[in-house]
Amino acid sequence: MSNSNVYGRLWKLETKLNMMILDGKRDPQMVADALQKIIGESQKFALLAGLGIITVPEDYDHSTRLAEFRHNNYYKFYSYDHTITDANFGNPTRILKPGDKLWVRAFKQIVPGTTTSEERMAFLATQEAIHTGAQGLSLVFEQKRDQLPKGKSYVSFDEPDRLWQDAGGDYGVPSVYCHSDGDFNWSHGVFEVVWDDDSAFLCFCNLRPEFSGA
Repeated sequence: MSNSNVYGRLWKLETKLNMMILDGKRDPQMVADALQKIIGESQKFALLAGLGIITVPEDYDHSTRLAEFRHNNYYKFYSYDHTITDANFGNPTRILKPGDKLWVRAFKQIVPGTTTSEERMAFLATQEAIHTGAQGLSLVFEQKRDQLPKGKSYVSFDEPDRLWQDAGGDYGVPSVYCHSDGDFNWSHGVFEVVWDDDSAFLCFCNLRPEFSGA
């Protein structure tokens, strides 16, 4: 759909919505609250770092990726979460394949207080993000860890039904923490908790045309 068609559609929807409010068919306060929520979502987060493109190796095997990652990288971490396994985190929304190329960015929270996983997922949807789970996170560590700003954790979100559920019923969200001294933690957070500005999150996107030659 061209931009002109999108803008025309927006104008028609705005006109129809205004008429429905004037006719008493829509509550103006509810409409105002809904519009404020749409505007507010994009203002809670901002780009922290552009990480460029990651490439899935030709010998990549999704079924054993996390076991292989542990074997190759265990001693590069200050602490390592043993619950992040192929069995527990083997069902991300996007299953990566050898040769895939993804555009990756890290976003940060720019409002005081906390934000929820749902708010962060809603923002990722505005960026047309795809969810690659612990597998995508592992590739970021291997290929881009030197570009991660220190002093923050980097979370790889997904839908709850794609995440590992622990014995207490909480959904685990894989993350890597980059210490200010250069050490790393391989761990997971909890989808149901709130997040503060110490926790950044990754945005994986299909390669855009302007990067196709990279």
